[in-house]
Amino acid sequence: MADSVWLIRHAATEWSKSGQHTGRTDMPLLDEGRDAARALPERLKGHDFARVLVSPLSRARETAELAGLGERMELRDDLMEWDYGDYEGLTTKRIREDRPEWYLWRDGVPNGETTEHVAARADRIIAEVDGVDGDVALVAHGHVLRMLGARWVGQPGTFGGHLHLGTAAICLLGWERDVRVIERWNQT
Repeated sequence: MADSVWLIRHAATEWSKSGQHTGRTDMPLLDEGRDAARALPERLKGHDFARVLVSPLSRARETAELAGLGERMELRDDLMEWDYGDYEGLTTKRIREDRPEWYLWRDGVPNGETTEHVAARADRIIAEVDGVDGDVALVAHGHVLRMLGARWVGQPGTFGGHLHLGTAAICLLGWERDVRVIERWNQT
């Protein structure tokens, strides 16, 4: 089983700054995002990762490269961001003009993924890292990493809605004795 799992959210993009749901649209990092990603090696200093799993979307790959993890990255489709379907590119405020009570973590999206779909992907990643001897880094996106945090500690996928995660943030999942715990969350 992995000693610890480091969750690293990609750095800032135009849509992450504006609050637009950015699922499968392949948005590039902003210059300020690249600067934040270049600061990650110092924050990860002293950690030798046995595996580095990364979303195939360019914002996650570039963040991993700028963080000094590019040579070791293994791409995983299960780490892609939530498929927002018809809500891709929209803000929550705009969506609620038509659906005032809409909540992503409960309702999912039309023509996209449900909470259960994203939870199943997170569970597959957890199963993969369970077999790793050493630390693992996962470089991906806000909502899928929040789902990973929830599922790591045995919570339903909807619990991810309670875990805020900023861009270029680092979280640490680990163990207290034989119990999975969130050791650190949303360090920026």
